[in-house]
Amino acid sequence: MSAAGSADHHEIAYDRRRLRQWLAGEAGAEGVTRRRLLTLLAATAAALPVPEPARAADSAIVKPLPPECFIPRGTNAETRWEALRGTGHHTPNELFFVRNHTATPVLDADDWRLRLWGDGLRGTPGEDRPVEFGYDDLRALPAVTRTAFVECAGNGRSYYSTQQGETVSGTAWTLGAVGVARWRGVRLADVLRRAGLSPYAVDVQPRGLDAEYVSGGESLGRVRRPLPLAKALDDVLLAYEMNGEPLPYDHGYPVRVLVPSWVGIASIKWVGDIQVSAQPLYSPWNTTFYRLFGPAYPQEGSAPLTRQTIKSAFELASGATFPAGESQVLHGRSWSGAGAVARVDVSTDGGTKWRRARLHDRPRTGTWTRWSVPWTPGTPGPTHLLARATDTTGRTQPDTAVFNTQGYLFDAVVRHPVTVV
Repeated sequence: MSAAGSADHHEIAYDRRRLRQWLAGEAGAEGVTRRRLLTLLAATAAALPVPEPARAADSAIVKPLPPECFIPRGTNAETRWEALRGTGHHTPNELFFVRNHTATPVLDADDWRLRLWGDGLRGTPGEDRPVEFGYDDLRALPAVTRTAFVECAGNGRSYYSTQQGETVSGTAWTLGAVGVARWRGVRLADVLRRAGLSPYAVDVQPRGLDAEYVSGGESLGRVRRPLPLAKALDDVLLAYEMNGEPLPYDHGYPVRVLVPSWVGIASIKWVGDIQVSAQPLYSPWNTTFYRLFGPAYPQEGSAPLTRQTIKSAFELASGATFPAGESQVLHGRSWSGAGAVARVDVSTDGGTKWRRARLHDRPRTGTWTRWSVPWTPGTPGPTHLLARATDTTGRTQPDTAVFNTQGYLFDAVVRHPVTVV
C-alpha cells in the first residue's frame, strides 16, 4: 500500500467510527450533517472489508522504501539526505526515517486502549484497577499541535568508526535517523490528571504494543522507557496525527508518545499502557541501553540519556560531484536538543576556511534550522564539505565526539566527501 493509501485507510476507519456513533446517537458524533452522513456511508461502503496493508515478505516496515530515498538497515530505514532537498521544513511522512526494534504492528484504532496503572495514581494501588482511554476519548480532549524533531540516539554512529577509528556497537547510521514533523495530539499531562495523578508520583513508563524484543537470546519484553514526572507534565504529547494525517503505521498508529528534544527511544510508538509510579522505574532501555559507557564515564555508565546533541547535515549525497568553475548553492539543516540553532558555519575546503551560512528559518527550540551557502568549486579533485552549528545555549559542534561503546550522541563536525571535476 502506498503512503497515501495508508492514510486513506486511517481516515476511513475514523469515518466508520463517526458513522457508528451517529447511528447510536452518541455525543461523540455531534455536528454530523446530512451531507457528512452521506459521505460517511459512501466511504464505509467502499471500504469494506479494509485489507491489511501489504509489505514485503522480508520487511519489518509497512511503507515503501524506494532506494533513492532510503538506506535499509535491518528492521530500520535511514532517510537519504539528498531526498530531502526542496521538501520544506517538515519531513514528508513517506520520507521519514523508521526506527523499529521488531516489526511494525498493524493495529486497529477501534480495538486500541491506553491503560494507565500503578501506585502513582490515586485509588489504583496496582495493575488490577487501571484507568483506560479509547482512541475517540483522546481525540475528544483539547488538542495541541507541535513541530518537533525525532532522532535516534545512535544517529551519526558510523562516524565514530569512519572519522575517529573507534569501534562501537549498534546500527551504523550516518545522519539520516532524524526527521521533523508537525505532530497533533493531547498533552500527556492532561491524560495523567484525568486518570487521577497522585502527589507521590515520580516516574511514568510508556510501553509499546510492538512484539517483545529479543537480545542475545533473551526476551527483554516490549519496548518501554521511564520518564521523570517533571518532563511528562511539561511538553510531552500523546500524538495521533503527523503532518496533518493520522499517524502512519510505521510511526506509531494509532497513538505514540512524543518527547520533544529527547533521544528517540523516549518517544514510544504504538503506546498501549503507561505505568505511573511512586518509585523510580527501570527498564533495559534506561539501564543496559541508552547510557554512555566507556573510558570517559563511570563504570556503571552515565545517567540515562535525555536531550539530544547538536548536529548538521548537507542535503547532498555522499560522494557527489561538482563541475569546476560553476556556481552552486549548498543546502543543509542543523538541529540541537539543547536550544535553537542560531548560527551555522560552512567550510568547502576541508576545514581550512569557514563562512557563515544564511539561515532560512527563525531559530526555534525542538526543530531544525535550514541554511544555505553559495560555492563556486575551484581546483578539480576530492575535498570535504563541513558544517558546524552553534545553538542558543552557546554549544558548538566539536571536531571530535567523546567515545562511548554504543556509539550514542555523535556530535562532531561530519566531513562530507565530494569531488570537483
